[in-house]
Amino acid sequence: MRDEAEREAAEQWQLVNTPLGEKWSGRTRYAAAMFFYKRGEMSAETLEVYRICARLDSTDPLPIILDRGGGQDWLNRMGYK
Repeated sequence: MRDEAEREAAEQWQLVNTPLGEKWSGRTRYAAAMFFYKRGEMSAETLEVYRICARLDSTDPLPIILDRGGGQDWLNRMGYK
């Protein structure tokens, strides 16, 4: 069971890091962000940015999160400075 959860988390991590500009990538990142939100690993404010960016495949949510002044834990986890 733990291995399955770890595999799921690893898969979602890949999805939340889907490259910008790919068709449906914004929605893919948002769906993966929802996974991390439900696990308590992302704030509601951070998830909201992913929601806003869901239809914008070429828009990086990370600078928006930074501009809004929240989600520092998530930005650190993503390696974003």
